[in-house]
Amino acid sequence: MNTAELLVKCLENEGVKYVFGLPGEENLNILEALKNSSIQFITTRHEQGAAFMADVYGRLTGKAGVCLSTLGPGATNLMTGVADANLDGAPLVAITGQVGTDRMHIESHQYLDLVAMFSPVTKWNAQIVRPSNTPEIVRKAFKVAQQEKPGAVHIDLPENIAAMSVEGTPLNQDKREKSYSAYQSMTEAAVAISKAKNPVILVGNGAIRGNASEAVTEFATQLNIPVANTFMGKGVIPYTHPLSLWTTGLQQRDYISCAFDQTDLVIAVGYDLIEYSPKKWNPQGEIPIIHVGAKYAEIDSSYIPIAEIVGDISDSLNEILRRSERINKLSPTVSEIRKNMRSEYEGYGKDNEFPIKPQKLIYDLRQVMGPEDIVISDVGAHKMWIARHYHCDSPNTCLISNGFAAMGIAIPGAIAAKLVYPDRKIVAATGDGGFMMNCQELETALRVGTAFVTLIFNDGGYGLIEWKQENHFGKSSFIKFGNPDFVKFAESFGLKGYRVESAIDLIPTLKEALAQDVPAVIDCPVDYRENTRFTQKSGGLSCSI
Repeated sequence: MNTAELLVKCLENEGVKYVFGLPGEENLNILEALKNSSIQFITTRHEQGAAFMADVYGRLTGKAGVCLSTLGPGATNLMTGVADANLDGAPLVAITGQVGTDRMHIESHQYLDLVAMFSPVTKWNAQIVRPSNTPEIVRKAFKVAQQEKPGAVHIDLPENIAAMSVEGTPLNQDKREKSYSAYQSMTEAAVAISKAKNPVILVGNGAIRGNASEAVTEFATQLNIPVANTFMGKGVIPYTHPLSLWTTGLQQRDYISCAFDQTDLVIAVGYDLIEYSPKKWNPQGEIPIIHVGAKYAEIDSSYIPIAEIVGDISDSLNEILRRSERINKLSPTVSEIRKNMRSEYEGYGKDNEFPIKPQKLIYDLRQVMGPEDIVISDVGAHKMWIARHYHCDSPNTCLISNGFAAMGIAIPGAIAAKLVYPDRKIVAATGDGGFMMNCQELETALRVGTAFVTLIFNDGGYGLIEWKQENHFGKSSFIKFGNPDFVKFAESFGLKGYRVESAIDLIPTLKEALAQDVPAVIDCPVDYRENTRFTQKSGGLSCSI
């Protein structure tokens, strides 16, 4: 066999089901090897879309998603999605074709040093220059991509190396052993928790990756400690739980800010600084912090733990719980925060103004989605509202990119989500700006049979930037644009297209669109005047409750 065939055998050995990508001259041997493989190659319309699909596949499954491009412009197109996976903690393996080693030393058509180019946006990368090293490189790539903190890796395969004859077999996957925390650190944490009067748990995506939802919920319940989740930690504790403070991470103050104002201990569980800077909730660095995670804490002047519990998160929490003797009652502030949040949230249920307020839009979306159904949020003003108002019963049912936060992820991500969970309802929630960045992948969705709904928050501009400009300068500029007729656009692909023309139309339209056996697109005008209204309200938020 040749090196490309050995590479594909190694991918099969890693349990790869899909490779997302585009064909090119320099990856022809890999494509030929995939023809006779159990792996399904999904031809996308843009390399960025392929990388986003691999990104979301990795985040949902915990197994590295795989994307493939050719060299040069194909590889540069791939980079945004690779960087997104790396900063969001999603395991991903990117494979690129490359010129032959015989012309790397000279100026050559489409040649870029891809190992150097991908190095800043990956955990590890390598070029295959000896065919016999292929099994080691592939095994290391998947091991590095999937171990904590997960992220992206990159393999570069020159075309002449891909064609060379080779003998070899894939390497067996090494067994993962649980890592356990030191008893002393767990005892230190338990003592601090027992003494704290107003502790708060801040839970992040690491708790989802570590399958620690049940342990977090039990820990909070037994010790009577309220829980706030980051954008990427949604669903770790059910939003209906009386100790859930819902989502924190907005740049404006919110009700949850009051809990952090009054806390004397933050227990950070699976929290990653990239999700929500500690300078936002601990600007002076004075709040004591307990760090519970699979890795040691990152260095930050506002995040200096008094105890670090590093190991399997569920086991760590169970052991800390066993050592804790907390008898303090829940602060009245927490009950008041929940009451205010719930009242505001429910208040939008009967709002029938049009264009639809983002709060109402998301409230209605929540009504038609089941507890296991999945919303993939793109990036824009709607992301902030989804983070605040779309509440989850379980992990990985609302996916938000909040590390790299790349626009254009929703539609490719929805394709991957539907491949992983074909029986669940999937909605790609996107602004009109993000929609136009990867809308070509709707053809891919139709071709591979992934029926989901794309819900467009249509405001005719880059709404999040407008929000920022108005906050900073009192006016906006350079953010408006025109749009095609999204209904006709969808129909031109052979999809279903809908336009919402009143607030009462939204729920029946969503239900009809979700019932289709082909992808559907809903164009929904949104009233983003709510952005500045929220800013004004949060600026005057008082915590004297």
